[in-house]
Amino acid sequence: MSTQHKDTLGFVGIGRMGAPMVSRLLQAGYDLAIYDTNPQATAALAAQGARVAASPREVANAARLVLMSLPTPQIVTEVGLGADGLVHGAAVKTVIDLSTSGPHAAEQLAEGLRARGIAVIDCPVSGGVAGAERGTLSLMVAGAAEHYQAVQPVLELLGRPMYVGDRPGMAQAMKVINNLVSVTALAITSETLVMGVKAGLDPDTIVQVINAGSGRSNASEDKIPKYVLSRKFDFGFALGLSAKDVRLCLEESERLGVPLRVGDAVRQLLNAARDKFGEQADMTEIIRYIEADTGVQVRGKAAGPA
Repeated sequence: MSTQHKDTLGFVGIGRMGAPMVSRLLQAGYDLAIYDTNPQATAALAAQGARVAASPREVANAARLVLMSLPTPQIVTEVGLGADGLVHGAAVKTVIDLSTSGPHAAEQLAEGLRARGIAVIDCPVSGGVAGAERGTLSLMVAGAAEHYQAVQPVLELLGRPMYVGDRPGMAQAMKVINNLVSVTALAITSETLVMGVKAGLDPDTIVQVINAGSGRSNASEDKIPKYVLSRKFDFGFALGLSAKDVRLCLEESERLGVPLRVGDAVRQLLNAARDKFGEQADMTEIIRYIEADTGVQVRGKAAGPA
């Protein structure tokens, strides 16, 4: 990637996803003004050349284009529209929200920033920490076409943008749908793996057969072999965040009058696992909740002896 000097960008939210994205933008030659409530989160990026700001407003004073990657709709709204938020910045003209905040929060954010002449690109991402590090994220993008085209080169440094609509909130709807489909595949694959082991089947064989047939999914091809059969449980996405994403999807389905009965069952399983293991437990640990009811443990060859 080029290291020539480019414009200053802003970035708010230096978490597990935000940090590698900022690092990629720095490597591409952009100056970065960054902010996070945790000073330890910004220290490594400051060493790479990023300038640490004291507030979201200060970031928006320094950069015409600000990206944010934040954990909850409430934090997105506060960072965007709060007393020290981006809305009060002197330089900012466009905000890209990479968070999964749900359609309602995206619409609120866009309305509040639009009143100050600031455009919003609704751009939740999929692909996890590994995708953020490699620059292979899938980015679902919604907003005015001309605003999307202006920021497309920046988004392409982070992964593959897919334009889904001209209204903020549409990409959020797409993202929570995708996340529900993804975690549903993980949940049912985990349940049936436990069932198979209880029936005397070898877990590695179960996964091999599923992946050779019509039952395969990203869960069976990637998450289960790498993070469950190995017993590492370090995919890098928290149970609490997964439960939040499913809640956002169910809230939107209720708003639209579309019942998601399977989705509601997945929400119950996620909430129960989160309550048992904690918000920060890895989402792949839902299988541990299922195992607890059965007296068996799903261990692949990669896990070694029990």
